Amino acid sequence: MDILGHSASGLFPAAIYLLLLAFLSLKSKDGVGSAASVGLVQAYILFALLAHGVQLHDSVFTAQGFVFGFAQDLSLIAWVGLASYWFQSWFLPISSLRWLAVLFALVCSLLPSLFPGTLISPKAVSDPWFKGHFIVATISVGLLSLAAMHAMLMSIQDRALHRQLAIVPDSRVAHWLEDLPPLMTMESLLFNFLYVGFTLLSLTVFSGLLFSQTFFGRPLVFDHKTIFALVSWVLFGGLLLARWRVGLRGKAAIRWVLSAYSALLLAYVGSRFVLEVILQRA
Repeated sequence: MDILGHSASGLFPAAIYLLLLAFLSLKSKDGVGSAASVGLVQAYILFALLAHGVQLHDSVFTAQGFVFGFAQDLSLIAWVGLASYWFQSWFLPISSLRWLAVLFALVCSLLPSLFPGTLISPKAVSDPWFKGHFIVATISVGLLSLAAMHAMLMSIQDRALHRQLAIVPDSRVAHWLEDLPPLMTMESLLFNFLYVGFTLLSLTVFSGLLFSQTFFGRPLVFDHKTIFALVSWVLFGGLLLARWRVGLRGKAAIRWVLSAYSALLLAYVGSRFVLEVILQRA
């Protein structure tokens, strides 16, 4: 069934995410939920992830072959980010990330229906190195997306603490900010995300450099994607080094995270967007 020229199955995950956001909005009025309510939300997120995963599978593994593009890439990144949140939320106090992770997944789940992507070489897809590179790259960008969302929350929390944001007392936003963990805890969680994400990003970048001929049928070319990927890797690595050597923290660390993540998005999504949408080339 098509709706306004788009597959209804492609809209189904977005509808689930929208209902979840509406439920979370109503639930936030009551403050912290009961254990049963938290379990219900976790079950709903898992159901949404399954629906989104099926949609992703159908948009990538088509009758024509393996199809991929910036839309599928963003949708997959958002899926991995939300799945990482869902898993880690059982053990870590990161419920504050839920809204952003779900909203990001909602928006990105719509993209494959709007932008079909391009057919990838069957030779590259069948290569085990390509599969390993693809999986590690997706997980690393998904985790670093979660870290970027976390950094944005920290920025809002820091500005609210320093009275740089006009927050109405006893409002929903005020209660939401009060429910956030202390900034020290938030910062510790941020760097936990970054350590794992940077390790996987390092594997991604250097496997891409070593096996460019196998992946893309050509030797290493320093194009926009390669340059931005290296810039992002250097920025994330520099941040972690500065954290270790001089204890970098606060606003400087947040700005560094967001700058590094912007370069990462330009590398893995921006280059595809320019080719597919602006230049309309495969």
